[in-house]
Amino acid sequence: MKTLLRGGTVISAQGEKRADVLLEGEKVAAVGEALPAGDARVVDCTGKLLFPGFIDGHTHFDLEVCGTITADDFATGSRAALRGGTTMVVDFAAPDKGETLAAGLKRWQEKSEGKTACDYGYHMTIDDWNEDISRELGEMMDQGITSFKMYMTYPAMMIPEGDMYHALLRLRELGGVAGVHCENDGVIRTLVAEAKAAGKMSPGSHPRTRPAPLEAEAVGHLLRLAQLADVPVIIVHLTCRESLEEVRAARRRGQTVYVETCPHYLLLEDGVYDNPDYMEAAKFVCAPPIRKESDQQALWEALKNGEVDTVATDHCSFTTAQKRAGRYDFTKIPGGLPGVEHRGVLLYTHGVAAGRITASDMCRVLSENPAKLYGCWPRKGVIAPGSDADIVIYDPAANSVITAAAQTQNVDYTPYEGWETSGSIAQVYLRGQLAVDHGEVQDISGQFIPRGRNQL
Repeated sequence: MKTLLRGGTVISAQGEKRADVLLEGEKVAAVGEALPAGDARVVDCTGKLLFPGFIDGHTHFDLEVCGTITADDFATGSRAALRGGTTMVVDFAAPDKGETLAAGLKRWQEKSEGKTACDYGYHMTIDDWNEDISRELGEMMDQGITSFKMYMTYPAMMIPEGDMYHALLRLRELGGVAGVHCENDGVIRTLVAEAKAAGKMSPGSHPRTRPAPLEAEAVGHLLRLAQLADVPVIIVHLTCRESLEEVRAARRRGQTVYVETCPHYLLLEDGVYDNPDYMEAAKFVCAPPIRKESDQQALWEALKNGEVDTVATDHCSFTTAQKRAGRYDFTKIPGGLPGVEHRGVLLYTHGVAAGRITASDMCRVLSENPAKLYGCWPRKGVIAPGSDADIVIYDPAANSVITAAAQTQNVDYTPYEGWETSGSIAQVYLRGQLAVDHGEVQDISGQFIPRGRNQL
């Protein structure tokens, strides 16, 4: 089957150009001006932008948090991803403490296989360290799982710094890359205890017990370990100016550091936690917390300057009822926000249309860089002959409004309720198949994508 996307503007990280795109089977067959249609079905893309399919390198589907399970599993989360232009997600396979990596992988395969609408891969969480896990890291690499996750907070998942150092050394040997959640757990626990002793149990205590300096301190700590191990690392969901300064210092030392941020850190500010309506404030509890407007500005500047490499969502959705579990104790509110469905329109609206970044910048952080960083370039992340025909057709003129009532995410709210968008996603193709047509998600199946080494 052939499809000719006629007359649109093809976006890459290097620029944009008017061109036709011929899809044949699952691949892009040709990109150029006035391509002959032949027997292809022709789609008029005049006035529209053609992005490579977006890649979300940070999702949590079907994950247990605070004694409950995320509202989105792989079936609902992947359909929401597709509707938002995301044609591939990389979720986190998380073994329990004491489990083998293989056991964690098997559980995530059972959660995802045959249920996921977009293409997908896994990061493997490392929360223990011993000779068997060291060996298993090589086995994961052989299976196309080439990125890993470590935590400096959350007792159920965090790894001691000595073990983290050894894991980094092993990843240097294998050519894998680790993303790290950076917060100073010991001081956070002290601040939480103080808040509880003072009876300050509302969601407003959440950002005050996880302040920006504790993120920045952990970022700096990790980067010194990475310097010693001589290995690149990814700072996941970086939120604030202080953490950016730690990254800049490491880069000046010659270290390779990759930075991920999320839409909610670019667009929301910490006043959301002081809403007198408990449930409204609880909806925004996530870790690290949402920061100040000055941090938003710093992140936008860093994104424009190329200091931020990817924008992922950290999609970790819970319903209002699930958030209510912490009504009398902010530490029991399951942490996380829904976001996988709206990332593309938010970045276009508040980035490209607002003049903060270019469409090429948007392509860089949503498509090209994640494809390179997570080892699936040039199969993914670019519209070029031979690449997978994953394409987002964006209509800048079709403005819309974000509402929970209209979303596909399996959750009863959105942090962006009532926000107007500049344009919207008209169609999405996944490996040459029409996956989304003006908001309607088609019956389609994703594939597990084995990945190679980081190329960014």
